[in-house]
Amino acid sequence: MKTVCAIRDLYKVLHDFETTFEETYSLSLNEAMVLCALGEIAVPTIPSQLGAQIGFRNSHLSKLLRRLEQKELISRSLGQEDRRQMFFALTSKGEERIQQLDLEQIEIPEMLRPLLKLSSAVSMKP
Repeated sequence: MKTVCAIRDLYKVLHDFETTFEETYSLSLNEAMVLCALGEIAVPTIPSQLGAQIGFRNSHLSKLLRRLEQKELISRSLGQEDRRQMFFALTSKGEERIQQLDLEQIEIPEMLRPLLKLSSAVSMKP
């Protein structure tokens, strides 16, 4: 039962972090992960590649892409060879948003710190 209780505590910390993140940046954590992945790929990408990289199902990813497009953080374009295929890329506003998040001091909860392999782009406040 200790394992279940520990997972419950972890879930609560992660949920609280996600809520604070969304209130602070007007982005859900999942939306930020999509922006991060598009920034790393750096070329227009089809949803299946994006979903495979971040582990989201197509139906969930589709909703996230639609919301990010409404916020003008990503753009959609048709494929050159196959006009049925959609490609997504960061807009300049999306790139600015990523840079803003990189410059922010995002507070990582103490319980999550040992679980994360943090790059220099993510900071931890004491």
